[in-house]
Amino acid sequence: MPDTVAGAFGLIERDHGLVWHPYAPLDGPRPYAVDSAEGIRLSLTASSGETFEAIDAMSSWWCAVHGYRHRSLDAAAHAQIDMFSHVMFGGLTHAPAVRLAERLTAMAPGPMAHVFFADSGSVSVEVAVKLSLQYQAARRRPGRQRILTVRGGYHGDTFVAMSVCDPVDGMHASFGSILPRQVFAPRPPQARLVEQPGGATTWEVDDHELDVWADVMRASAAEHADEVAAIVVEPILQGAGGMRAYHPDCLRVLREIADEHDLLLVLDEIATGFGRTGRLFAADWADVAPDVLCVGKALTGGYLSLAAVLTTGEVGSLITGSQHRSLLHGPTFMANPLACSVANASLDLVEASWQASVGSISTLLRHHLQAARTIDGVVDVRVLGAVGVVELAEPVDVAVATRTALEHGVWIRPFRNLIYTMPPYVCEPDDVAAIAQAMVHACAACAA
Repeated sequence: MPDTVAGAFGLIERDHGLVWHPYAPLDGPRPYAVDSAEGIRLSLTASSGETFEAIDAMSSWWCAVHGYRHRSLDAAAHAQIDMFSHVMFGGLTHAPAVRLAERLTAMAPGPMAHVFFADSGSVSVEVAVKLSLQYQAARRRPGRQRILTVRGGYHGDTFVAMSVCDPVDGMHASFGSILPRQVFAPRPPQARLVEQPGGATTWEVDDHELDVWADVMRASAAEHADEVAAIVVEPILQGAGGMRAYHPDCLRVLREIADEHDLLLVLDEIATGFGRTGRLFAADWADVAPDVLCVGKALTGGYLSLAAVLTTGEVGSLITGSQHRSLLHGPTFMANPLACSVANASLDLVEASWQASVGSISTLLRHHLQAARTIDGVVDVRVLGAVGVVELAEPVDVAVATRTALEHGVWIRPFRNLIYTMPPYVCEPDDVAAIAQAMVHACAACAA
């Protein structure tokens, strides 16, 4: 790690052209070097030699919900590494994994009974799809090999995960010829959560659009029922597909459809789980229980890569009674003890404070982001839990927006036509205000 500006500059130059960054060319803009990270702040150096102290308004792509160098998470990592950092999970078990599985099944929406640990969020989606196909085969329906989903979704970058992402407006159109052909229905109509006097909240949506969507969804499911194994969706909030929320009634419709046609309802809560949307799980907005649940990101507070697939007892029993008897997947780092130990510590923090923290952040974002509505080119401002979004009419100039926000002490990473934040839960009111103000300045700079 560089400890001088010259060292940071050298690091950036060594990186450039050597290391690929997400969705960026090798000869793209030079990244900022991270000199240190503590609390909610990053110490950064630019290729120009300038240095910045910035609030991480992204929670490191939505996972570092407790900030950096958190005392409890550090202690959990140190304690586990002093015992053993990794053992294979084939034929072996250990206390951190069992404890984590117990906690996840207890806190998840609905009667979850079994847990499969995966390496990352997208791998958990792969496992969930595998599981769905095995489930249908165990029900003597081996022809059910496809997935029903909605447009506007994003579920990861591995191959089956890509196949259930939006095939047109998503990031994976280049691979269309080789991906499994899934069944896509229209994206749910956008809805808005509105705060009422006294603190109550209501969902607003065009009822006609909702009814039309539900009819189309039911028709699509009926048409393809004999070939579909499961429904896979992000509940309530579609993340990388546009940061759009939809009405809880849409999720209830999907639950009804799954029950009618004996499909598994797979909910991808990788981004939305553990409080982000204002409920512990986004499915809680609809009081809907999935058959399969995928979680990740905030699970370890951003310390290590870990995800989990949870299933009901019925699904587990069918898999166990099937030809293979096991779920046919087994990552090398499955249930890594170090990751599981940190995840247990992360869940301690989530359970202790997520509701008050997310509620406060939500209220503050609603207040401070209102200023963006007066800027030319802003078409929408929306907040759901600890998610704040400003939507522009045109694609964001990422370099301009990022630089402007940094000059105001905040790190953001816009995409498409969105300038947004998913801040750490440990932000203080002044931090949330600073994030919102930096976003407003970034919008103004893009409009100039």
